[in-house]
Amino acid sequence: MSSDRWGRVDETGTVYVRTADGEKVVGSWQAGSPEEALAYFERKYEGLVVEVGLLERRVRTTDLSAKDAMVAIDHLRTQVDEHHAVGDLDALRERLDKLVAAVEARREERKAAKAKQSEEARTAKEALVAEAEELAASEQWRSAGERLRALVDTWKGLPRLDRKTDDELWHRFSHARSAFSKRRKAHFASLDAQREDARKVKEKLVAEAEALSGSTDWGPTAARYRELMAEWKAAGRAQREAEDELWARFRGAQDVFFQARGKVFAERDAEQQANLTLKEELVAEAEKLVPVTDLKAARAAFRSVNERWEAIGHVPRDARPRIEGRMHAVERAIQEAEEAEWRRTNPEARARAAGLTGQLQAAVDKLQEQVEKARAAGNEAKAAKLAQELEGRKALLDQALKGLEEFGG
Repeated sequence: MSSDRWGRVDETGTVYVRTADGEKVVGSWQAGSPEEALAYFERKYEGLVVEVGLLERRVRTTDLSAKDAMVAIDHLRTQVDEHHAVGDLDALRERLDKLVAAVEARREERKAAKAKQSEEARTAKEALVAEAEELAASEQWRSAGERLRALVDTWKGLPRLDRKTDDELWHRFSHARSAFSKRRKAHFASLDAQREDARKVKEKLVAEAEALSGSTDWGPTAARYRELMAEWKAAGRAQREAEDELWARFRGAQDVFFQARGKVFAERDAEQQANLTLKEELVAEAEKLVPVTDLKAARAAFRSVNERWEAIGHVPRDARPRIEGRMHAVERAIQEAEEAEWRRTNPEARARAAGLTGQLQAAVDKLQEQVEKARAAGNEAKAAKLAQELEGRKALLDQALKGLEEFGG
């Protein structure tokens, strides 16, 4: 008779394995010594250990389905329960129990993941449907059409839902696309009709424009041409070839009229150019008053320049902003000098500035004294902090002193 920790062989050659429920018969051995019998059934146990380990690894590291995993676990459990091996069979059962729990947990995780994926797909498809239904009412025909085609591609890339939900959402999605296509087709059909109407209107506008091209009634005719241009724009576009041909005739008629008017106005423009030369001389004279050193004299000189300025007639329209801007700049400089003079002679403002300067000087002196005391006491950290605050107060004092200087010290 021979035995070890997990099994034994009796005198009849029967092999037993020890379990938590007592000894179980493993098998019968007649071919050799008891030691060889135990070694044989221990190797079978080691084989089961390897198989359990391999299954644990597959469950942990691969996407083995729960169904296949449970089949493999049941197969191994049957082998363990038949106890045709010598070893810690209870430990193997415990490992298989843990493996069952792990597989069940993974099954629940996958179930939850699938439900989440389905919910995300449903949310995504509902968003696509909502956008498609919004686009169905759009009049941005090109961009909306391109976007709807992109939405179809996105839809195809999403997982299918349950048949009822998927069919309902697809029906709404498809209906929105159809509604947009129907509206777009109707729009372009209407557009063709509108372009034909626009062509007829513009032919009448061209006829009137050509009839007016020889007029010498400059003001009313120019006004009528502006009205014709507004009517042209309001008429909409005709077919491209007709639009281009009619526009060329319309512009040509206007050019004839405005070129004739331009020749008549050339003499007036020459007079305005001469006025511009005179005003340029005056503004140059005015600009010599800046910077203002004698306010009273500058005011009188500018008044003289301004009187002569007003006596001169119009200048060319395109030159008016530039020349008047230069004159206004001189006027602003004199006004600023007047304001500065008032500030310098304002005793109340000067008193406020002097008071502020005195307060800041006192604060600087006090901080300087505190810094010296802190350094004398060896408190460098406090001294550094106070020194930083001191620099800030000095900067404010410098600004206040400069402001005080504007009042004459």
